Amino acid sequence: MTAAPALGASAYALTDRSRPLLVLGPSLGTGVTALWQDVVPLLAGDLDVVGWDLPGHGSAPAPDAADLAGLTVADLARSVLDVVDRAQAERGDEGAPFWYAGVSVGGAVGLQLLLDAPERLRGAALICTAASFGEPGPWLERARLVEAAGTPTQVVGSTQRWFGPGFVEREPEVVLRLLAGLQTADRIGYGAVCRALATYDLRSRLSATPVPVLTIAGEHDVPAPPAALEEIARGVGAVRTEVLGGVAHLAPAEAPVRVAELVRELVTVGAVR
Repeated sequence: MTAAPALGASAYALTDRSRPLLVLGPSLGTGVTALWQDVVPLLAGDLDVVGWDLPGHGSAPAPDAADLAGLTVADLARSVLDVVDRAQAERGDEGAPFWYAGVSVGGAVGLQLLLDAPERLRGAALICTAASFGEPGPWLERARLVEAAGTPTQVVGSTQRWFGPGFVEREPEVVLRLLAGLQTADRIGYGAVCRALATYDLRSRLSATPVPVLTIAGEHDVPAPPAALEEIARGVGAVRTEVLGGVAHLAPAEAPVRVAELVRELVTVGAVR
């Protein structure tokens, strides 16, 4: 890497340093606002909330391919700390530990932060994620396809992976909101994140941590099944594990009330540890 990945950042309620800072991370193909927008109003009264976007997703600018050559999840984690540093400079609490919640690759970034910079975290909610997302081959194949033909090639497959049984019919507006973000995501940024996931594997580094960790799995999640979250929970000594019935891969969009309750509980319990 010769340059930091270009991440976007959205400050939902960055107003009061007396409130805990919660940093939200997205899933591949989603913008953080679209993914978390039904959860944030349930939390914003008590938390300052900042979200970050993957390169070329959501609020993040379309990247130059050269800037993303060799991108890793560890690179994304370091860039997230840059986003946090800017938010904390605005809040006036530079360097203070913060709360983190991320989905899929956003959860992988949270696990990377937990292992590389635990002193920066007050606690982490790792959602619909894994310590490894399988063999490199399928990720590299997807990267090549998207880089050549664009993210609309992923709409059918993502619809099948992202949502639990019946969700598309029950919540078509949420589905369209998320798929619209997928279709407009930059092909270079999407491909680079696929390549980062191809090399991502933290299984050998899992170890007990004093940082409070919550894991949330979706009952029907194929990319990050409940067993993947159980592996993380055992490895780091999570304070709580939860499997959400009827949910697949995008828990904050599929079950916003329950996700908000669990994250709020983590912050409340973790604050007195």
